[in-house]
Amino acid sequence: MDLISGPLHERHVALGATLGPFGGWSMPISYPAGTVAEHTAVREAVGVFDVSHLGKLQVSGPGAAAFVNSCLTADLDRIGPGQAQYTLCCTETGGVVDDLIAYLDGPDSVLLVPNAANSAAVAALLTAAAPAGITITDRHRDLAVIAVQGPRSAELFATMFAGFGGIAGLDYMAFTDAGEVRVCRTGYTGEHGYELLVPAAQAPAIWDGLLAGAASLGGQPCGLGARDTLRTEMGYPLHGQDLSLDISPVQAGSSWAVGWAKPEFWGRAALLAEKEAGPARRLRGLRATGRGVPRAGMAVLREGAQVGVTTSGTFSPTLRTGIALALIDTAAQVRAEDTLSVDVRGRGLEVTVVKPPFVPSHVR
Repeated sequence: MDLISGPLHERHVALGATLGPFGGWSMPISYPAGTVAEHTAVREAVGVFDVSHLGKLQVSGPGAAAFVNSCLTADLDRIGPGQAQYTLCCTETGGVVDDLIAYLDGPDSVLLVPNAANSAAVAALLTAAAPAGITITDRHRDLAVIAVQGPRSAELFATMFAGFGGIAGLDYMAFTDAGEVRVCRTGYTGEHGYELLVPAAQAPAIWDGLLAGAASLGGQPCGLGARDTLRTEMGYPLHGQDLSLDISPVQAGSSWAVGWAKPEFWGRAALLAEKEAGPARRLRGLRATGRGVPRAGMAVLREGAQVGVTTSGTFSPTLRTGIALALIDTAAQVRAEDTLSVDVRGRGLEVTVVKPPFVPSHVR
């Protein structure tokens, strides 16, 4: 299958990016500075990411917000226009089709940003369920998404969008429209940051301006490799690994994104039943105390007996050690600070059970 090249593809080529397939798109994995340097730039200064592969679905029509609220897990009634919400699209059996961000424009308009690989599946489910008058429009190719993350991101925006005073005071998960550019105080790194929804034709010029401003603040462009190490340090789930059709929100520690009091959403009965009974496994954080890096799909052991499996794993540039997320059997009664081991290609890597985030979050 041919990969989709986004509106910033030529910019990435000119910057010497290493490109790779991601959700059907050709995306920058890293730039010449390397993933560790990019990761550090976000933790210490500011990084600029192209995440235009993310889906964009516009749900419009009378009662569009109420319709979305009847389908997805989080309670959209808890936020108002100009706010965004993390939510989940589940199956009736409680599996996760995707996790996504909902931007509430008003009662008749919601913009959904799912993951690239699942955008079509979410669109199909919503289209099949939509009543007369509600339309779901795929805007995947119309909009680019640029993330600006790091402790100096607010300084960058103060210069870049000086004429739009509302941006500086944005609360976490709030958004505002600066002309045709939507700016939201969201991100996937655990740092203060913003995500911009940009008309595709305007994306190159905005990208150039952001990179120039970031360079003056000690920042740089960052690829999806750094995005993954940053989100893993936060314990943020990645769909397809830590959340999936086989890993429910209750198991993944994402129950906070479920509006349990709502009368209706996809998967409600199954998730309520699992919550009441208690899940058979739960997502835990593991921090290596020995030398080695855990990766996804490795057995987690206690005294030689398997008690779980890693779902994500990486080297933490901040902690300078291996970290992982793992589904651990609840019957094993594993607790924080317990010592386990991960089978890394036949060698036991000692790890300590910790509660994510692995490093402090600065999103609020």
